[in-house]
Amino acid sequence: MIPVAEFKHFTDQQPAFKVLKPWWDVLAEYITIVMLMIGVFGCTLQVSEYGSRLYHSRTRSWTFTDLTCEDFTKKTINNSEPIKSSVRQEMSGLRNNLDLQQYSYINQMCYETALHWYAKYFPYLVVIHTLMFMVCASFWFKFPGTSSKIEHFISIMSKCFDSPWTTRTISEVSEEENTSSGKVNRIRKSNVPSELIELSPTGGSVTGKKVLESPSSSMLGKKEGEEAKALFEKVKKFRLHVEKGDILYTMYIRQTILKVCKFLVIIVYNAVLVHNIKFIVPCSVKMEDMTGYDHFCCNHTKACLFFKLAMCYLCFLGMYGMTCLYTLYWLFHRPLKEYSFRFAREDTGIKDIPDVKNDFAFMLHLIDQYDSLYSKRFAVFLSEDSEFKLKQLNLNHEWTRDKLQQKLQTNPSGRLELHLFMLPGLPDTTFEMIELEALRLELLQDVTFPASVTQLIHLQELVLINCPAMLSFTSLKFFREQLKVMMVNFDDIKDIPVWIYNLRGLEELYISGFFNQEMGRTGTLESLRELKNLKVLTLHSNISKLPPSVADLATHLQKLRIHNDGTKLVALNNLKKLFSVQELKLINCNLERIPHAIFSLVNLQELDLKNNKLISIEEVISFQHCRKLICLKLWHNQIFTIPEHIRKLKTLEQLDLSHNCIEALPSQLFMCTRLHYLDLSYNKIQAIPSGMGVLQSLQYFAVSHNGLEMLPNEIYFCKKLKVLKAEYNKLRRISDRISWLPLLSRIELKGNQLDALPLEISQCKLLKRSGLVVESNLYETLPLEVRVKMEDECPM
Repeated sequence: MIPVAEFKHFTDQQPAFKVLKPWWDVLAEYITIVMLMIGVFGCTLQVSEYGSRLYHSRTRSWTFTDLTCEDFTKKTINNSEPIKSSVRQEMSGLRNNLDLQQYSYINQMCYETALHWYAKYFPYLVVIHTLMFMVCASFWFKFPGTSSKIEHFISIMSKCFDSPWTTRTISEVSEEENTSSGKVNRIRKSNVPSELIELSPTGGSVTGKKVLESPSSSMLGKKEGEEAKALFEKVKKFRLHVEKGDILYTMYIRQTILKVCKFLVIIVYNAVLVHNIKFIVPCSVKMEDMTGYDHFCCNHTKACLFFKLAMCYLCFLGMYGMTCLYTLYWLFHRPLKEYSFRFAREDTGIKDIPDVKNDFAFMLHLIDQYDSLYSKRFAVFLSEDSEFKLKQLNLNHEWTRDKLQQKLQTNPSGRLELHLFMLPGLPDTTFEMIELEALRLELLQDVTFPASVTQLIHLQELVLINCPAMLSFTSLKFFREQLKVMMVNFDDIKDIPVWIYNLRGLEELYISGFFNQEMGRTGTLESLRELKNLKVLTLHSNISKLPPSVADLATHLQKLRIHNDGTKLVALNNLKKLFSVQELKLINCNLERIPHAIFSLVNLQELDLKNNKLISIEEVISFQHCRKLICLKLWHNQIFTIPEHIRKLKTLEQLDLSHNCIEALPSQLFMCTRLHYLDLSYNKIQAIPSGMGVLQSLQYFAVSHNGLEMLPNEIYFCKKLKVLKAEYNKLRRISDRISWLPLLSRIELKGNQLDALPLEISQCKLLKRSGLVVESNLYETLPLEVRVKMEDECPM
């Protein structure tokens, strides 16, 4: 019964493994079962009671043998030629003196010596060969390096096949595809450019990803949704792991080649030796002393049956070999290390199913031989679109309108804003909040604006921070008419959604992103010319030159701000064309001189050159051509001197020269009589020259962190002064004329050498305790009634 047990061991595979057995492996398995039955049947005949039985009177036991012998000649006859049938018939009635025990001995001797080994062991050889074929055919299901991957794959495959999400997705996407195709046809008939239907966040070409025009009305159960979500993660990790190698493919080829080699060896030697299974077996043994005969004629009682079994075995073995050869043809004729879901994409309607390779592809090819429906249903969990829809359903369930309502707040622009951070998607409930004026999305994944965004009738501002987003045609049309402010912040500027350049109603655009070394600078900014109503443009990047497309905005652009993070900005000639610009900021652009192109901006009102490398500003005389310039900020540079011809800037109202290296001030500075804001802090100024009293419009004056030993008396003639900052100097006293500043509301005197504050400071009626920034001990020098008055009037 050992062969039967072995057969059961090798054929009792897990039922789930059948999906990885193509038809030729199944056919080969049935053939091996038949061959095994032939071997088992032959083995059974060898040991059954139907063999020849001889009884030993001395041992009182039965001896089984397949060979029956009769004496052929006496010892005096020396003829070893085969007996003829006629002679054998004549001798059949002869009598001899041999007893039963002697015949039994002769039978055994002839069986061992005269019968060919192939005729004796043929059934056992069949069993052994068949078991070897079974082991070889199932080896890759048992080998540790392959069995773990196969079991994991089959486990995931079965769950994907039975998942409710699979059936739901296939049916819904098919319906959506029919609906979407009808919409696209209607759009084309209306002569709408096809590139506006859907725009990619990285290139502007039409994408194949579906965008739902309305959220799904039905919801999966929470448990089913979590199971489907877990399946998506398992499929991703399994694909990442399996696609790296080809051990399954290699092992399958090796075991197939091994089966072919075994088949060739076995069928050759069986075909050569099968003629040794004969019914008549001549036997010559030297037993004349015992029996008086030395030649015997034996008949192999099972020879006819064994010969027929052998021929049947050879036939089935040939069929088995044909399956092995076909398997080799299939393995090397087709590209099995690549798998295309082209038919699955056509049948299911899911267009973003990716093709796979290596062992993952090989297993899918095998499954297609079993049933292609498995791969179609499994493909659902390879689709990013399908995963997005599942996440969207779960997201809508988690983020209700009430929960979003709690996150509303007013942003610095005064708009009612919703800030969503690090969500797996954009909840559909967001589009139910019609009171929303600003939407801020940060680090969100797979954001798609459906047609329902048109419900946000008050939306004016959209902020995308490292959040790629896609639009449907309806939402793009809505944004073009509705959005006024757009802010996009990405680590790489190429990731900025290209559809923002189609928002022709946009008035303010803030772009933050950097070019990598491989990309050309300003390459993706050429589409700015499409923004026909843009008034404010802010670029926080590392551009090397001003994009030519900016010049196309000359007629309507009013504010241009460039933050360059230390990258040198050259070739600024395009600035001359921006005749409508009123505010220009070139921050951290590594400028060594004031660009001459700026002097051509006749409508310029504010210029900010913060964080550059300006040393000399002799060019300021050319600002007299900018007759509307009222604000000049040259702070955070390396300026040593202020030229005397700064007096030419008669229209200047704000001047910021803080954080420089200025040591002396020219008296001509105070000839800019319209100044109401002057900041000279963080320099090396030792004294303030005379003439400051003419600044009758001065409201803000800062000289903190310098080396002043005293404030000029003329400062107290600036009757409109509200803020005076003189921290961290070397001041020893404050004049009692401070009472001449009736509008003074803040004075900062920390870090000086003052011994006391003048009592007249109490006459500055707008100055409260919160506006008096001094050391505590210095404040204590004021009389109690003065301190009480300042603290009582301090607003709560």
